[in-house]
Amino acid sequence: MEKTYSLIQYLMEQVRNEEFRIRNTTATKKIFALKKRIRAVCGGTAASKTISILIWCIDYAQSTKNELISVVSESYPHLSGGAMRDFEIIMKDRGYWKDTRWVKNPRTIYTFETGSQIEFVSVDTYEKAHGPRRDILFLNEANNIPYPIVDQLITRTRKIIWMDWNPVEDFWFDEKMLGQRDDIDFITLTYLDNEAIDEGTLSEIMAHRNDSNWWKVYALGQKGELETRIYKGWAIIDEVPHEARLERHWLDFGFTNDPTAIGDLYYYNGGYILDEQLYQKGLSNKQIADFLLNLKKALTVADSAEPKSIAEISSYGVQIIGANKKNAGREASYNKWAIGVVQDQQISVTKRSINILKEYRNYLWITDKDGKITNEPMDLWNHHMDGVKYVITSLAPALRRRELLDTMPYYVRGQHTRKNPAR
Repeated sequence: MEKTYSLIQYLMEQVRNEEFRIRNTTATKKIFALKKRIRAVCGGTAASKTISILIWCIDYAQSTKNELISVVSESYPHLSGGAMRDFEIIMKDRGYWKDTRWVKNPRTIYTFETGSQIEFVSVDTYEKAHGPRRDILFLNEANNIPYPIVDQLITRTRKIIWMDWNPVEDFWFDEKMLGQRDDIDFITLTYLDNEAIDEGTLSEIMAHRNDSNWWKVYALGQKGELETRIYKGWAIIDEVPHEARLERHWLDFGFTNDPTAIGDLYYYNGGYILDEQLYQKGLSNKQIADFLLNLKKALTVADSAEPKSIAEISSYGVQIIGANKKNAGREASYNKWAIGVVQDQQISVTKRSINILKEYRNYLWITDKDGKITNEPMDLWNHHMDGVKYVITSLAPALRRRELLDTMPYYVRGQHTRKNPAR
């Protein structure tokens, strides 16, 4: 039987909330109030969507015997850096956690005293969706999971389906479900539903009030416009092929508020592959240098706005240069030119690169108060995205040369290449 809030429970939880780091919020109460088979939760940033659904799943597992709850996402790295980590934090915060009940091999699963289990599953192919049936399904960031996989997972779920997402653009929920089924509860949550929001996050949200599309999607939880997404059509691949050639490392500096972002750029079969290596706050230049020295040897291109940091890292033996932000072609700004160079390339991303993928999906053009798209990207979800610009534009002379050769008649290209034995 599902749990519901009584007045006594509510009052008791207000007292307990003072002791817990993970608090029950308005979002939590709205989540618990949903009753239909499919419970769809759309919302902006810091709206407590995933945390609140996980609290419901934990509560259900503790009060129901011998049932299986599956938390599903597009990849295991996405799960381990998101829902799985949040689950562990909630369980430890509440004092529920027992190491002996947490198993990661062959499946990542937690078994409760009731015999009910919560498993964390990555389903990136249709075949993987043909697994055992479950009682409860939670599709985390459902917009990133293809509909044929979702359809099979829902078909193989006996009772309740949860799903959450940020409303960046239309996806299969809008086309296949909303308005076409009568067994859906659909709500939108915002940061206003999360009384536990920290001051830093709240200040960051409020700082974007003048960017109408950002405010619409990430503050108000309303559907955004596809036109504001800067990059589209990137492919997700399992891993870097052995034949791929490492071209560059990128480095975007961070420390207290922003993460340091490091990644690898590979060239393969006429396109580029992005592979995440680091996404972490609080690193010193010495720690960054040590990390880079342990990667495969290649030139690192870093944010030229940090010349002292680049010089220090270089002093530790790292081959590193600053990005050239002056070569802006005919565009009015470096950003517009650099983004254009990246947009012209065929890009793939390894599925383990969860922060690259998250930034890629949320990297938007700034819009003015009238909703008109400007020529500048928003200053958010841009740590790896800036790094990608550094490395790809550092190859711009070679890219322009390749484009020039492609426009020449075949016999001219042949003569040219014969004169250059390096090609």
